[in-house]
Amino acid sequence: MKTITSQSGQAFYANSSSSILQLIGKYLYKMIEPILLPNWWQDFLMVLPRIVCGILLTVDFGAAKFGLPWSPVDKNLGLFEVAYWFPNDVAEYGGIFAKFSVFFAWMGAFSEAVGGLFLALGFLTRPFSFLIVCTMLVAIFCQQIDNGTWNMLPAMGFLWVALYQMILGSGRFGIDYLLTSRRS
Repeated sequence: MKTITSQSGQAFYANSSSSILQLIGKYLYKMIEPILLPNWWQDFLMVLPRIVCGILLTVDFGAAKFGLPWSPVDKNLGLFEVAYWFPNDVAEYGGIFAKFSVFFAWMGAFSEAVGGLFLALGFLTRPFSFLIVCTMLVAIFCQQIDNGTWNMLPAMGFLWVALYQMILGSGRFGIDYLLTSRRS
């Protein structure tokens, strides 16, 4: 950083664009760098629920609401298109969900479909885990709360897996580890 002194003697700090980019890169690196457990087999045990939940989210739950190459043909969804019924479903939650139903429907479907894929791959694990956590909290408390605990179990399972992935990251078995280990 360069120090620039004004005529009144006050010091200002001037950042060059490269130092700002370095600062952003440093924070992105810290955001995706996984926490490694002491033994490889512990990371392996942690990757199993991540992959299973990621595949279930993207193939089953997300693909029915969000257009992906593997979305069911009978849903008639274009690429990245949200199912026609989903914004109306989200609007029924009331409050801010009613005002911005298309946005929240798109974010919920995106977090399940694309977030599930990225979760399974261990790529940008923490940011997508955060999106999945938010989506599952909405699913539990706005959609399934009146239907009993049994109907909340899938969302609760995805919530817990996404929570520990948001804290730990991908571990040794993910793209995040491959991206951050070369830099160390």
